[in-house]
Parts: sequence; structure tokens; C-alpha cells
Amino acid sequence: MLFSVTTQGHAQGNNQAWQALREGRALLMLRHALAPGTGDPSHFVLDDCSSQRNLSAQGRAQARAWQALLARHDITEARVFTSQWCRSRDTATGMAVGEVIEWPALNSFFRNRNAGPGQTRDTIRLVNDLGPGLPVILVSHQVNITALTGVFPASNEGIVLALPLSESPTVLGRVSPSSR
Repeated sequence: MLFSVTTQGHAQGNNQAWQALREGRALLMLRHALAPGTGDPSHFVLDDCSSQRNLSAQGRAQARAWQALLARHDITEARVFTSQWCRSRDTATGMAVGEVIEWPALNSFFRNRNAGPGQTRDTIRLVNDLGPGLPVILVSHQVNITALTGVFPASNEGIVLALPLSESPTVLGRVSPSSR
């Protein structure tokens, strides 16, 4: 298994982004692993995974691949916060690096774009209110990540963001485990 890591800037950017994440000067925000389709079915119910788009077998493997990538960068435990959508929760759980805590601010607003600005502000506030501790990982959705960062992440792609978060966060790197 190989891992691909792309970051903005020169080659040392990879190490600097990972170091910032380890030291609590950055967080990792990632789009849930592969869940084929777009949006959610019309019969979507938050508490019923059978009514939602869910991770494929490949998506479950992608989620598990995060554990090895993080360990390779000396992150074996983290504070993990996730959207309440099953595909995000399953990604966060599959990473197996810490207790998974649901944050409604990370829920998809694909069907209700008007909720985006408020959820983005809530995410920024929640992150900035965290005290020091283990590295922070957020698992969310493309619309949430794009609203905050301007980056359109692929499924299972993570963005390393400098802390404290702001409405114009500094992107330190883009990371993704991949098997080739």
C-alpha cells in the first residue's frame, strides 16, 4: 500500500503540515470515504442508514486506510468529530484513531444551502473552543469543506488547516491515503 500526499508549496510542506497537525497547530478536515452517488435520496432519514447513501466496500477500505497513514506520521490517537450522516460516521469510526463525536455543524447542507454560512461559523467556533490535546480530525462533506476552504475535495481526501480557524483558513496541505 502506498500513500499519496499533495501539499501546496515545496516538498517540506508535507512534513510541516503533518508536524502542525501533531503539535495542535492544525487540524485535518476530510470528506467522507467513497459513497457512490450525489446528495441524498428523497426518503433520507438521519437516524436510518438504510435511507442514506452509504460507504461502498471500497469506501470502507478507504476509511480504514487513514489509520495507517496517520500512524506513519506518528498520529495514533486523535479527537474525531463527525457529521451525523452515516457515511461520515462510518468513515470516522473506520479510521479507528479515537472516540467519534457527532457535531451537527458538520452535517451536509447540500439540500439546504442557506444553512451553510451558519454551520460554517459554528464549525469555526467549535474548533476554536477546543482546548489543547490530541490532534483534531473533522469528517464532513464536500459542500461543508468547500464552503470553509474553497477547496473541492475528492471522496476520502483531507485538508490540513492551520489553527485557529477563520473564515479564510490557511490550507497547509491536501492528504489522502490510497492503495495503488
